[in-house]
Amino acid sequence: MREIGSEIKELRKQNNMTLKDLSEKTGLSIGFLSQFERGLSTIAIDSLELIARSLDVGLSHFLLKPNAKGKYVLKSFEQEVHEVINNKFIHYNLSNDLNKKSFLPRKIEILPMEKEEDIKEYSHKGEEFIYVIEGILTLFLDSKRYDLYPGDSAHYDSQKMHNWTNYTSKMVKIIVVSTPNHYFEGEVNRDNE
Repeated sequence: MREIGSEIKELRKQNNMTLKDLSEKTGLSIGFLSQFERGLSTIAIDSLELIARSLDVGLSHFLLKPNAKGKYVLKSFEQEVHEVINNKFIHYNLSNDLNKKSFLPRKIEILPMEKEEDIKEYSHKGEEFIYVIEGILTLFLDSKRYDLYPGDSAHYDSQKMHNWTNYTSKMVKIIVVSTPNHYFEGEVNRDNE
């Protein structure tokens, strides 16, 4: 917690914010923020998320293991669940240090959908590369449906309308490499990606 507190203080100063400014943005007291920055108190994850948003970084900016930064190799047994979205998409970052990197490599496990549902396509800046490791991924791209099998891949401009899901009864595992890296840019996309 002490390392996170000092990093918050550093980010706050880089953003030319006082403790009072951060307090007003988060609703957390100046006294609490001061104690946390100095490593004298702990913080709940929802409060840390408020701080992250106020400093224009993703929550993961503070949760990536500090001792992993600077390591170039990530062993398979070191991979940890980074986040779970909509109780269907389990994300693993495939890098120890995503800060100042241009692309975001992830392994994503997609749980089966209970029934075929209409999938809403969306777009965002950047590009995506998908490689299917296991299962059958259903990709929607520009209102067309594609079923991708193990060994299949897709590479497209993310500004095209797109989305993907698992319409089967078994787990789907994919590798996704995308730009921009929202951990570096402070952007957080909360859809299935």
